[in-house]
Amino acid sequence: MDRRQFFRRVTHKATETAFEHVDEKLRARAAHWIRPPFALPELDFLLKCTRCGECESACPHGVVFPLAARLGPDVVGTPALDLASHGCHLCEDFPCVAACEAGALAIPEGEEAGGILPRLARVSIDTTTCLPYMGPECGACVPACPVPGALQLVAEKPVIDAARCPGCALCREACVVEPPAVKVASLYRAADTTE
Repeated sequence: MDRRQFFRRVTHKATETAFEHVDEKLRARAAHWIRPPFALPELDFLLKCTRCGECESACPHGVVFPLAARLGPDVVGTPALDLASHGCHLCEDFPCVAACEAGALAIPEGEEAGGILPRLARVSIDTTTCLPYMGPECGACVPACPVPGALQLVAEKPVIDAARCPGCALCREACVVEPPAVKVASLYRAADTTE
C-alpha cells in the first residue's frame, strides 16, 4: 500500500467513525420525541427536513407539531407527533407524508400508501394502573385499535402484540385511566425505559 492509499483509508475510517458518533448521539436525543409516519432514520431525517411545516398543516387530526427551540437548533421546527395527547389515525393516504416534498417522510419504494403501516412508537400497558389488571372490567382501548390483532383481550386483560402494533397510540387516547395506563415511547428509547 502506498502513502496515498494509506491516507485515503485513514481519512475514510475517521469520517466513518465521526459519522457513527454523530448518528448515535442524534438517536439518543431522538428518544425524547416521536417522528411522523415513515420518517427516515434521525440523521437522514434532519438532513432532509426543511422545517416547512407542510406535514403539520396536512395532518387532519392535529397530531403533528414542530419541536421547540429549547431542544436545540438542530431539531427546532422539525415535526414530531403528540402521541401523549392524541393518537395518529394512520390515515389511508398519509397526507403528512404526501405533503413532505423534501423526502424526510417517505413511504418505502415499491409500497402503496395504504399497503403498509409505519412503525411510529413502542406501546405498552402499565399493568399496575390498567383497570382489568386490578379487577374491574374495562377494555375501552381494544375497539380503538385500528390494526387487527395488535391489541387483544386475553383473559379480559388488554395485551399488545408488539410485532403488529404500529404505535399509533389510539388506544392511549381511549384509555379511561388518568394518567393513561397505555405508555408510549420513542423507538429510539431503550426498551426498559418505556414511559
